[in-house]
Amino acid sequence: MPFGFLRRRKDAPVSAEAPAPSAAAVAGGGIPFDGMTEDWRLVGRMLVEGRLSDALNKREPIAIADVQWAPADGSEPLAPAPGLKTVDPYDLILVIAGQESLPSMTDQERTAHRVHKVTYEVALEIPPYRVVGTVQLYPGYEPVRLLDRSNDMFVPVTDATATMAGNPVSPPGTDVILVNRAYLRDVDQVDARTGERHAKLPGGSLGGAQWSDKTR
Repeated sequence: MPFGFLRRRKDAPVSAEAPAPSAAAVAGGGIPFDGMTEDWRLVGRMLVEGRLSDALNKREPIAIADVQWAPADGSEPLAPAPGLKTVDPYDLILVIAGQESLPSMTDQERTAHRVHKVTYEVALEIPPYRVVGTVQLYPGYEPVRLLDRSNDMFVPVTDATATMAGNPVSPPGTDVILVNRAYLRDVDQVDARTGERHAKLPGGSLGGAQWSDKTR
């Protein structure tokens, strides 16, 4: 397989290898991951400590092991890819993960999260993929702001499903999909059950004074 075949950033320096993983990461077996690039699906282990989202948001090449790969469209089954030793987070559009991969929070942050975060059901367009699920944002931070630049490269979408050309690419019951905001092209608020925008209620005004009437 050609070196750097996953690389999409033409201006990025090529690194021959990732920083060596710590003994604890290797001994612990690393963290399972299921990642999607523009063309490929990669399944294996990331040799990192802590949470997967934290490792990805460092934007540094990550050592990987026991990797299998297949075309992203599912046209071929997964096959061993022993030559793949590292992956660059910039190359991953989606990472299908578990709840343990969500960013860590202190007790104070967890309390603030419960009090202040607002839940939005969204559809994220990340060509060639579409992700439907739930994001939690601070008040005043509308979902469309996910298109803005951020210190966090990946945003977690919970209770999520991912599709490619209408076909599912995420397993049923997926806890979290980490979405690379660098590839994000559009954000819509939707009904997560259908993946469609909320329908307007039928009927017109029931009469009575309108807001404009009160200003006269």
